Amino acid sequence: MTTYAEFDGERVEVSPGGEVAATFTVGNNTDIVEAYEFEVVGECAAWTTVQPDRLPVYPGERGTVTLVLRPPLSSEVRAEEVPLAVRVVPVEQPGLVAVPETTVVVAPFHRLRAALTPQRRRAWRSGRFEVSVHNQGNTPLAVPLEATDPAEELKFSLDSAQVALEPGERADVRLRARAGGLIWFGKPAAKPFLVRASPSAEATPGEPSLEELDGELVQLPLLPRWLLALLALLLALLLFWYTLALPELKSAAQEAAQERAEQLAAEGKLAPPPPAEEPKPGGPGEGQPPPPPPNPLETGQQHSATIEVTTRTGDSGDESYTVPEGQEFYITDLVLANYQGDEGVLTIEFDDRVITTIALETFRNQDYHWVTPIKVPSEAEVVATVRCARPGTPPYGPPAPRCVQQLNVSGALAAEPR
Repeated sequence: MTTYAEFDGERVEVSPGGEVAATFTVGNNTDIVEAYEFEVVGECAAWTTVQPDRLPVYPGERGTVTLVLRPPLSSEVRAEEVPLAVRVVPVEQPGLVAVPETTVVVAPFHRLRAALTPQRRRAWRSGRFEVSVHNQGNTPLAVPLEATDPAEELKFSLDSAQVALEPGERADVRLRARAGGLIWFGKPAAKPFLVRASPSAEATPGEPSLEELDGELVQLPLLPRWLLALLALLLALLLFWYTLALPELKSAAQEAAQERAEQLAAEGKLAPPPPAEEPKPGGPGEGQPPPPPPNPLETGQQHSATIEVTTRTGDSGDESYTVPEGQEFYITDLVLANYQGDEGVLTIEFDDRVITTIALETFRNQDYHWVTPIKVPSEAEVVATVRCARPGTPPYGPPAPRCVQQLNVSGALAAEPR
């Protein structure tokens, strides 16, 4: 006495998001009326139902059971062959279990989603974006990426021109858009562009085979229009002052002084000027004014020092220059170099005085100059501190692994007064 169970076919093909039915036959080879219950075994169990869930069969007869397979449209249901088995359990004689088996062939489907962040970036010349690509299908995809602009005014660089994605996998690719030149003054210029993400496989019907992402780089002028108008007004005022107002004032003052001198001479009140006093011999203690102090920029020796700070992402680091013993450093010039285009914050201190704090992403090269030099005493330090948010990409090179900043200070070294 046994339980007979067998599928009607060897293979069952099903598409994610669809539905298919498969049948198998149950035979009662015992001498009693038997009822059979069913349990689906394997990866298909989560999306497979049995109809009916209980089947009575008379001795020597057979019955038909239907399996309904409804795989979800998800990347978790991979395109592959999956074994399917059903445990057929007799209620009266549970020891006479039968397990018929078949193979379920899950069909592939392709779905690609992509996004550009941010869609609009404002910058003087170049802006950074991020392209996110998500494979929502159930088969691996190779996705080429391409950025173009209709006006051909931008140059693009992608961290990767193609990404390979497993089902459900997501990848983020950095994109940099760079304009051909600077805008010195005027209005901001909008430069639209397009990013295409096209999968290597054909898309599932109803799904787009190509993702096209719209982006825009808004290039800002270095000098706003109002500043240009202000400079023109200041130039006009200077021309008016030197060509008309100043000569008139000088002429009026000379005429008034001449008239007053003539009036005093006529009244006999104008006395001749006193004779110039002969300079008295002797030093400052005998009536002579003290000589002016020497200019350290003229008496000192020209000197410069370079400080380089290398920092890992998310860390802070500092480097310093120490003024030699017995010398004073009179600083007149400061030049900063951010040739990688790093992002973060740079702080510069002279003898515990904070000179400036500047965001790295606002400059590649920056310089400061002082007419009155800044004095740094003997054995004091010039300190550069960098907090690295993200390393940049040097021109014509791969992305940098660390932030690198260079600081050059120059001026004159003079002996410390005794």
